[in-house]
Amino acid sequence: MLVLGISCFYHDSAAALIENGEILAAIQEERMSRKKHDDSFPSKSIEACLKISNKSSSEIDYVIFYEKPLLKFDRILETYLAFAPKGFTTFLVSMPLWLRDKLFLRKVILKHLKNLDSRVPWKNRLLFSEHHLSHSASAFYPSPFEEAAIITMDGVGEWTTTSIGIGRGADIEIKREIRFPHSLGLLYSAFTYFCGFKVNSGEYKLMGLAPYGEPKYADLIRKNLISIKDDGSFRLNMKYFGFGTGKRMTNKNFDRLFGGSPRLPESELTQREMDIAASIQEVTEEIVLKISKFAVKEFGVKNLCLAGGVALNCVANGKLVNEELINDVFIQPAAGDAGGALGAALYAYYKISKSPRHVSENVDSMRGSFLGPAYQQTEVEKRLRQVNARFTVAETDEIIAITTEALINGLAVGWFQGRMEFGPRSLGARSIIADPRSSIMQSLLNNKIKFRESFRPFAPSILKEFVSEWFNMEKESPYMLLVSQLKESARQDKLQMKNELFGLERLHAVKSKIPAVTHVDYSARVQTVNREINPLFHQLIKSFFELTGVPILVNTSFNVRGEPIVESPENAFKCFMGTDLDLLIVERCILWKQDQELSERHKYFDEYALD
Repeated sequence: MLVLGISCFYHDSAAALIENGEILAAIQEERMSRKKHDDSFPSKSIEACLKISNKSSSEIDYVIFYEKPLLKFDRILETYLAFAPKGFTTFLVSMPLWLRDKLFLRKVILKHLKNLDSRVPWKNRLLFSEHHLSHSASAFYPSPFEEAAIITMDGVGEWTTTSIGIGRGADIEIKREIRFPHSLGLLYSAFTYFCGFKVNSGEYKLMGLAPYGEPKYADLIRKNLISIKDDGSFRLNMKYFGFGTGKRMTNKNFDRLFGGSPRLPESELTQREMDIAASIQEVTEEIVLKISKFAVKEFGVKNLCLAGGVALNCVANGKLVNEELINDVFIQPAAGDAGGALGAALYAYYKISKSPRHVSENVDSMRGSFLGPAYQQTEVEKRLRQVNARFTVAETDEIIAITTEALINGLAVGWFQGRMEFGPRSLGARSIIADPRSSIMQSLLNNKIKFRESFRPFAPSILKEFVSEWFNMEKESPYMLLVSQLKESARQDKLQMKNELFGLERLHAVKSKIPAVTHVDYSARVQTVNREINPLFHQLIKSFFELTGVPILVNTSFNVRGEPIVESPENAFKCFMGTDLDLLIVERCILWKQDQELSERHKYFDEYALD
C-alpha cells in the first residue's frame, strides 16, 4: 500500500510517501520553493517524493491530509463568538478567506491533486486525519518502542493544543487533551512576540536567549498568566493575551505586567528580554516535566514519544531524559507541522491495512531523517557547470583530507552530501561545518556567514562513541534535539562568568576547550553521529579527531538567516558565493572561493526577509 501524506495551508507544508509502513521520502516544501515556512500546497515536494521513490502518482492508494478543516473552522467560529464583540474586525477580514478557501479544503486539495495527474480518481483516495493524531503517529510509529506514552504539544490544531495518548503495537489511542485557548505553544509564542521575534519561527531564538538571563519573572508568570496542576495540565488567563481574536499575541495588560511595550524587532536586546526568556523557559520546562511524569505513570510504561512544536524545545528535552521515571524518549525530528504529513501517512497505513507493526529495538525507522533528495555525481557536475562554478573532482579519501585540513586551518566549510534532511536541523547532509576549538568561530559564523543575531549558539556534532566523555549524557542524540551540559573537565572557569559578567557580556568569554559550541551556561545542543547512519560525516569527524584529539565539529544549517536550508547544488553554490564561506564540498566536487569568478558574487543576504 502506497500512502501520500500532506500538510499545508498554515505553515511548514510538507509531503511524505509511505509504502507498507516504510518511509520512502519526506520533504518540506520550503526546501523546493525556496520560500521560508512555505504554507502552499506541496506540489514540488510530492513530485520529488515520487521521483526519489521511483513511483508514479497513479500508484498512490491513498492521500491523507494531516488535519480536519471543518473542526478547525468550528473552533475559529466558536472563539469569535465567545469573545464577541472583541475581534469583530478581524472576524470580518478572516471569514471570507475561510469561506472561499479553507472551509472547502477538500475541493481545493482535489484541484491541486488533479493538476498533479488528472487521470487519477483522487476523490476516492482522499482522507483526513486529526492534527494531534497526526503528530502522535509521527512520533510513535517510527519509534523503537513496542509501547509508549505519547505527548504532543504545539500552538493549536483543530481544538487540541496538548494531547496525551498511548501507543501499543500498531494502535494509538488519545486519552486526554487540553483545548484552545489554553496552549503551551501559544504561551511560548506570546513571549516570542513580546521579545521582538517572529511567531512560528523565532521560538528557538527565545530558547537560545534564555541562558543570558535569570528567571526573575517565573513566579509572576505562574501567578498571573498560567495555573499549573501537578499532572502538568494548565489553564491560561486570557485577560493578558490577544491571540483569541486579534492579530497581536499579547495585549496592554501583558505590557503592564512586564513593565513596558513589546521589544521592536531588530532593536537592541536588553536584560529585560533575557530575563523574560529565562523565565518562560523555566515555566515551560516545569510543564513538560510534569506532564511527562504523569503520562508514563498513568499508563504504566517507561518509554515516551514526543511531537508538536514544543517538542523542539531541546533544553526541556534534555532535562526530561534525565528523569528516573522515564526509560527512554523518542522525539520526532520533524516535530512541527511538516512532520504531520508523515504521521498522517503512517496512521492511514496502519488504520486501513490492519498490518502488524515491526519494531527494531534501539533503532528508529527515520533513517537518520535523511529522507529528501540526493544528487548523483554526474548530475552535480552538470549543475555546477551551469552556474559557472569552478571545481575539481576527487575521491572520498582526498575529500576527507582536504576538508579536515581546511577545518584545522580555521576555515568555514559548506558540506553537501547524500540525501537531504527532513526537519529543521542540518545533520551532516546540508551543513556548514567548522572547528569547535576556535574562540572566534561563533562570532564569525553568526556575523559573516549566517548574518544572524550574535547571541545565537551553534551545535556540536560528536562521534557517538565519545559523547559521554565530553557531555553529561549517555543517550544518543542523532537528531540534535537534546541539550546537555559540558563535562567539568572540558570547561574553563578563569573568568568566573556567572559572578563577573552579565547578559551579553558573557558571549565572548572563552568557556571551554570547544568555545564555538559551548553556550554561556556550559550547555550544548548535541548531535551524536553514528557510523552506520551517516558514514561519510562520521569519517570526517574521525579524521579531525585523529589530528586534533577533539571528536567534534561545529554543525549549523547550510543557509543564511531567513533562507530555507539549501536543497540543490545550485542552492549550495549560490549561498557559498553570497557569504564568507571559504570552501564548498558538493559530493566529490571541491570548490575554493578564490577560484571562483568575482562576477558570481552577489548580495545574497538581501534576497531573504529576516526571520
